[in-house]
Amino acid sequence: MNDTSTPVPQRRATVAALLASGGIYFAAEFIAAAAWTDPPYSYTYHYISNLGVHGPSTGFGQYMYSPLAWVMNAGFILFGIVAFAGIATLRGLPGRRRVPLTATAALLTVGVILVGLFPGSGEALEDGTADYHGLGAFAAFISGNVLLILLGRAHRLLGIPRGWGRALTGLGIFGFVGLVAFMAAVSTGANVLVGLCERGAVYPIMIGLIGLGAALRRAGHRVGSLDPGMPQPS
Repeated sequence: MNDTSTPVPQRRATVAALLASGGIYFAAEFIAAAAWTDPPYSYTYHYISNLGVHGPSTGFGQYMYSPLAWVMNAGFILFGIVAFAGIATLRGLPGRRRVPLTATAALLTVGVILVGLFPGSGEALEDGTADYHGLGAFAAFISGNVLLILLGRAHRLLGIPRGWGRALTGLGIFGFVGLVAFMAAVSTGANVLVGLCERGAVYPIMIGLIGLGAALRRAGHRVGSLDPGMPQPS
C-alpha cells in the first residue's frame, strides 16, 4: 500500500539532533584516538571499542591503552541518546512507519549504551561483562543499518528527495557488507584490517544520520522559500 500523506516540515530540534548524533561519535572517536599515542592508535588495525578501554589491557588479541577512554564511552552513550531523540521526533510518519523506525532506533540506542557502559577489555572477558559489550555492539551494527534502510524507504513521507532516500538505503546495505567483512576478519583471528572492516559497518550509520539531518534541513528551507506564509518548524 502506498503512503499518500503530504510531507510536513521537521522541527529544528529534530534536524539538530540528527546532525549532532554522528558528529558526537566522530568527535569522541577522534579525541580518544589522538590521545592514544604509545604506540599510536590505528583506525585500520584496532577495534573501535578499544578506545573505550583505559587499560593497559590485552583482549581479543590486541593491546589496549586509551588515556581518554571516558570520552569514547561518553560519545557512545550520547550518540545513542541524541540519535534516538532525532528519530523519535520525526514528523509526518504514519504508525506503520513510525513504530518500526522508533523500535529500531531504540535498539540502536540500547546497543551503543551497552557498549559504552561495558568496555571490551581483557578483564571484561574474564568477568563476563564482555558478553554485554558484544551483544550491544552487534545490536547496534544490525539495527543502525536497518534503520538507514527504513529511513530511505520513507524518504517521501519525510519530505526529502528520492536521491537521498536511495543514498540512505545504499549506506545501510554497505553497512551490512561491512558487517560481513568484519565478522570474517574477526573469525580469522589475525586482526588484519579488522578496524577498517568494523568501520565499514559503523560509519555508514553515522554518515547516514548526518546526511538525513542535512537533507531535512535543506528540505525545510525549500518549503519555506516556496511558501513564506507557512509556519516554520520549531
